[in-house]
Amino acid sequence: MNTEFEKPLVHFRSATNENARCLQGVCTPPCPCNPSMHSQPALAPTADADAMLARARITFDIEAAAVLGVKQRIGPSFVEAVRKTLEVRGRVVVMGMGKSGHVARKIAATLASMGTPAMFVHPAEASHGDLGMIKAVDLVLAISNSGEVEELNVILPVVKRLGVPLIAMTGRADSTLARHADIVLDSGVEKEACPLNLTPTASTAAQMALGDALAVALLDARGFGTEDFARSHPGGALGRKLLTHVSDVMRSGDAVPRVGPNASLSELMREMSAKGLGATAVVDSEGRAIGIFTDGDLRRQVDTGADLRTLKAGDVMHVGPHTLRAEALAAEAAELMEQHRIASVLVVDASGVLIGALSVNDLLRAKVI
Repeated sequence: MNTEFEKPLVHFRSATNENARCLQGVCTPPCPCNPSMHSQPALAPTADADAMLARARITFDIEAAAVLGVKQRIGPSFVEAVRKTLEVRGRVVVMGMGKSGHVARKIAATLASMGTPAMFVHPAEASHGDLGMIKAVDLVLAISNSGEVEELNVILPVVKRLGVPLIAMTGRADSTLARHADIVLDSGVEKEACPLNLTPTASTAAQMALGDALAVALLDARGFGTEDFARSHPGGALGRKLLTHVSDVMRSGDAVPRVGPNASLSELMREMSAKGLGATAVVDSEGRAIGIFTDGDLRRQVDTGADLRTLKAGDVMHVGPHTLRAEALAAEAAELMEQHRIASVLVVDASGVLIGALSVNDLLRAKVI
C-alpha cells in the first residue's frame, strides 16, 4: 500500500470530522479547520456623549436652515401649483423613488386627509402597468432631489402625452424632471445633514415641509373645516366627537327605564334595577319626560329617614330634567353631563316625548369620552 498516497485522504477525513465538531459547538479553539468560526465578536463602536449631542444639534441646524431656505424661495410657482391643483377634477398622483418615494407617500396621505384626493404611484411599477392608474383628469406631483431618477424620467413623456399637468418638486431647476414639468417647485438645499453629504436628510426635510405647505394652502383655499376633517378621520377621536350623534349611542325602546308619577318607590326601583341605567325617567300620560330619579337620589332619601314605603315617583323625582334631542352630537351630551355633574341624560323629541336615554358609560363605550 502506498502510504504517501493515503496521507491526503486521512487529512481530509480529519478536517471533515473537525468541521462537524465545530458546527456542533464542541470544537475548542484554536480550530484547525476554520479559525474564523471562533473569532471574537467585534466591539461596538463608542462615541462621546458631547459629540453625539453636538452632531444632533448640527443636524437640527442644517435641516432648519433647509426648510427656511425653501420658505424664502416660494413665490409665483407655488401659487400656480395651488391653483392648478384646485382645478383638477381627478386626483393628485404623487410619485418618487427611494427616500423621495417615502416623502411622496406621506404627502399623498396628507393631501387626502385634508380635502385633496390623492394617491401614491411607484414610478418603477408605473412602467409595468400601474401607469394605467393615471387618467387625463389627474395631476402628477413628481418628487426627486436630483431630478435625474431613471425610473421616474422614463415615464415622463407618457405622462405628458396623456395631457396630465406635471408639477415637479426638485432641487435642480436644470434637471430632466424640471424640463418636462409645467410647474417647478424648488426644494433644493445647500447641503445634507449627513456628514458625508450623501444620505438624503435635509433634502427630504425640505420636501416634506414643502408638501405640507402645499396641502395646508389647498385646505385653506377649499375652506376645509373641522367637520370635513372628521369625515375623513372617522376612526380618530376628533371624528368620533364630530360624527357620533346621540341617536347612535342612546338606549331606546324597552331599554329606557320609565315610570308614571304615581308609581310607588319600590316600582321605581325595580324599573331602575332592571334597565341598568342608574336612573329612571318619570313620564306623564302622554309619555313626556317630566322628571328623573337616580340612584344618588335614593341614597339621599335614605339619609333623610323618610318612610320610603309611602313615597311616589312624583314625590321624589327631579322636576324638569336635563334633556337632549336625538340629532345632537354625543359630544354635547358629554359636555352637558360634565357641566351639571350628572351621569345620565334623557333624550326627547320635539314634543318632549321620551325616546331614549344615555349614560356616561354609554359614551365611554362609544369612545366619545
